[in-house]
Amino acid sequence: MDNLSDALKKLKITATDSTADSLEGCLDCLLQALAQNNMETSEKIQKSGVLQVFASLLMPQSSCTAKVANIIAEVARNEFMRNPCVDAGLIPPLVQMLNCKDQEVLLQTGRALGNICYDSHTLQSQLINMGVIPTLVKLLGIHCQNAALTEMCLVAFGNLAELESSKEQFAYTNIAEELVKLFKKQVEHDKKEMIFEVLAPLAENDVIKLQLVEAGLVECLLEVVQKTVDSDKEDDVAELKTASDLMVLLLLGDESMQKLFEGGRGSVFQRVLSWIPSNSHQLQLAGALAIANFARNDGNCIHMVDNGIVQKLMDLLDRHVEDGNVTVQHAALSALRNLAIPVVNKAKMLSAGVAEAVLKFLRSEMPPVQFKLLGTLRMLIDAQAEAAEQLGKNAKLVERLVEWCEAKDHAGVMGESNRLLSALIRHSKSKDVIRTIVQSGGIKHLVTMATSEHVIMQNEALVALALIAALELVTAEKDLENAQLVQILHRLLSDDRSAPEIKYNSMVLVCALIGSESLQKEVQNMAFLEVVSKLRSHENKTVAQQASLTEQRLAVES
Repeated sequence: MDNLSDALKKLKITATDSTADSLEGCLDCLLQALAQNNMETSEKIQKSGVLQVFASLLMPQSSCTAKVANIIAEVARNEFMRNPCVDAGLIPPLVQMLNCKDQEVLLQTGRALGNICYDSHTLQSQLINMGVIPTLVKLLGIHCQNAALTEMCLVAFGNLAELESSKEQFAYTNIAEELVKLFKKQVEHDKKEMIFEVLAPLAENDVIKLQLVEAGLVECLLEVVQKTVDSDKEDDVAELKTASDLMVLLLLGDESMQKLFEGGRGSVFQRVLSWIPSNSHQLQLAGALAIANFARNDGNCIHMVDNGIVQKLMDLLDRHVEDGNVTVQHAALSALRNLAIPVVNKAKMLSAGVAEAVLKFLRSEMPPVQFKLLGTLRMLIDAQAEAAEQLGKNAKLVERLVEWCEAKDHAGVMGESNRLLSALIRHSKSKDVIRTIVQSGGIKHLVTMATSEHVIMQNEALVALALIAALELVTAEKDLENAQLVQILHRLLSDDRSAPEIKYNSMVLVCALIGSESLQKEVQNMAFLEVVSKLRSHENKTVAQQASLTEQRLAVES
């Protein structure tokens, strides 16, 4: 049967009435033609209307089922054939075939479904809704000795795991256990890589993260790291990166992270610590990111600081000051920032020299490093007056902050610079710091910060400005005037949407500004009395009380 047209005609008749032999002959002819010229043969199959016939040929008892599924798989390699396969109703019978015991049928069915649904989230979602995930996970367990079937399952998982809806279904299966079991048996790089490609999207789900940790994935990953760390073979370098990245991903879940921390005594935590002084940039990066993840609760942070982690991170930063690796710098600064959050850690970290270590990166032109550097310093000086004063008098730092306050292309850096500028004043309450900031041109940025869309930033700016007005009004007077602070305060007090604390701090600031002749004139010219008297009946008692006090002050001055 070498004539394709005859085979197609015969197939249409054969489907309903034929001997198995002649049917097999037709199918063999199609497979042969597809092997010789897939695209042309696929077009002929589509035009012949045979696709609809295939749906009725997919039966568990039939000896032809594997060949039919194979033909569908081959045809669906062409993008233009995928919708016709769906329209011919091939998906439901193929899904049914996944319950078959015959391994060849399973393999070809898996290929057919994979090719039809390739690159289509809609069709993949349909498969998920039809329950293919538990079925495929079961198949992986039963047929783990069959390399081709295993590979088919892995490819399917890799495609389906990208979809959020699949992760909930995967979480109800024993996928974690099956994948870890499979991973332990692999020696070839390509096979490990395939499993990694399934593990990475699955490990984004917190429930599955914990299942993977409990199934022993971490031990496998540590073993991979140990075997590949000193190798410069391309495959090993890739495996080291994938394994250490996946390790960091597992630590992003709160439960899985705490399980591996084990009160700081966990062997995994200890192994990760040993990555930081490593000579591999990839391991240094993974180690610092892992510490940043472990440092997501106060108890862990306090334990780590008490056990010398800060020095390890500072040594790591030191190795990357000159032309260093930006990702490692960013990761080490992230870890230090998180460690500096608990109150008890701040003084310890300051006396260990963290501020000085961080300041070495002031020259960095990389926004991610700038952002973390600013966040780390802001965490360190929180309620630490002496440190805030020392840093606030550092003209180089303040000048750099003022420069970054204008980094319009990098909103994060701009926001953090403003917040640190304000924090230096709020925590130090120092005239010297205010003078340094005035000399560097920082006042206008604090005034702009008072108009931020974030209430917390507005508030921080207003408190800092009130301290400036109380402690160094003469020095800052001209800058406050030029930045149109009085007009901004009038706007904040008139705006019904302003939060109560914004109204309160704006009035405190107005009272302080009256101490300057030129600013007092501006206040009088803008009819503040009218706005403030309305606020005496504000629903917030503190705002109402401050409105009464402010009204009295304004009345006296006028």
